Amino acid sequence: MSQKERGLSPSPQSDRNMIVFKDVTKVYPNGTVGLKDVDLTIDDGEFVAVIGLSGAGKSTLIRAINRMHAITSGTLTVNGTDVSRLSGKGLRKLRRTIGMIFQSFNLVTRTTVIRNVLTAFVPDLPLWRRVLGIFPKSAKLKALEALDKVGILEKVYTRVDQLSGGQQQRVALARTLAQNPSIILADEPVAALDPVTAKAVMDDFRNINRNMGITVVINIHHVELALEYCDRVIGVRAGEVVFDGPASSVDKAVLASIYGEESDEAV
Repeated sequence: MSQKERGLSPSPQSDRNMIVFKDVTKVYPNGTVGLKDVDLTIDDGEFVAVIGLSGAGKSTLIRAINRMHAITSGTLTVNGTDVSRLSGKGLRKLRRTIGMIFQSFNLVTRTTVIRNVLTAFVPDLPLWRRVLGIFPKSAKLKALEALDKVGILEKVYTRVDQLSGGQQQRVALARTLAQNPSIILADEPVAALDPVTAKAVMDDFRNINRNMGITVVINIHHVELALEYCDRVIGVRAGEVVFDGPASSVDKAVLASIYGEESDEAV
C-alpha cells in the first residue's frame, strides 16, 4: 500500500528537497522485508525523528540514505543525486556530505579526543600524511572548532576511555561536524545514555540543527525525546511508513498505529 493510499501526502518536489524516497523497497537476502513502498521527502534543514518497534525498519531507512544498505527497488535521491547509481569515488563523495552517528560511538578509545576528531579528515589526506598520521594545521583548527561547538573543548587532549558516555557521544558528534556535513544521520544516539545525559546530547542535536541549518534525521526509541526535540516524526511499522507529520500531532491513536499493543510502553 502506498503512502497516498494510507492517507499520507509526500511533500511536493522543491529546491529544498534534501532526501527523497520514491517507492523504495529493501529486501534482505534471507527474504526479510526491511522497507516496503516507502514514499518520503525530507527537506533541507529539518529535524526528523524516526520511531517504531525494534525491527520495524528504522535503521534500514536511516542507513539507506548514505547507502550503508542498498535498496532493492525504487529511487532514493540525496540532494538531487540518485544514491543507488553511485559507486567508488562518487559514493565516497556523497558520504563526505553525510555525517553518521552510532549508538556505540565508534571511537578509538586508547587515543585522545582530538585524534579521534581528526580522523574525519583522513579521506582527504595524501597517502604520506595518512601513513605518518600528520594532519595539517587547517584540519587541527577545524577539529578544535567542532569540539567547541559541542562544548567539550577542554577535553581535547584527554584519552577517550577516560570520558563518560555522554562525553564520548559528543566527541563522535564533533568528528561528524568536522567533515562539514549537510546531513547528519543518527542511529539510536542516546540509547546507551542515562536520561539526563540523553537530554544534553539531544540539546546538541537541536542546536546544530537550528544554528547551523544541518538536516538531522534520528532513529530513536525514546518517544518522549522525539516529541520534545524533533519537529517532525516518521512512524515505521513492518517496513512501512504509517505516520508522517508534526511532532505536535502525535497522540495515543498515532502511537497505537505505530506500536500496536505496545504503544503504552513506548512513552
